[in-house]
Amino acid sequence: MKVILTESVEAIGQIGDLVNVAPGYARNFLFPKNLAMEATGRNVRDLEHKKRVLAQKREKQRQEMLSFAEKLNAVTVSMRRKVAEDDKLYGSVSTTDVAKSLEDLGFAVERRNILLEQPIKQLGEHSVILRVGGEVTATIRVVIEKEE
Repeated sequence: MKVILTESVEAIGQIGDLVNVAPGYARNFLFPKNLAMEATGRNVRDLEHKKRVLAQKREKQRQEMLSFAEKLNAVTVSMRRKVAEDDKLYGSVSTTDVAKSLEDLGFAVERRNILLEQPIKQLGEHSVILRVGGEVTATIRVVIEKEE
């Protein structure tokens, strides 16, 4: 019996998959728990339509993320910090500091989306990667300058 899964079922498939299962399994397990629906002609057409609409929505969202990433790639964040001898910072520049500076420039970026392996502890120019969404990332320049 062909069914369309409405939830992910382990060892059978993911949401939206059209799978062939035993009639008893469908009647006694999948249908009562609303894990699947019968694969009639109308249900299959509805499923295909929903998949197309979802794909269009995802592509539109991806294009928006790419344009936002392009804007972020052009951004340079400058920060002034107190330094000790040999140009080491008192403290460090963390993801919170970068997020605050980006917010001051008008970019709303969550701190958890800023990918810093370690806090910045040296003067100079550093590249910082931001996760915009999905597989889309942007790289900004962070310039740490000496505070007089």
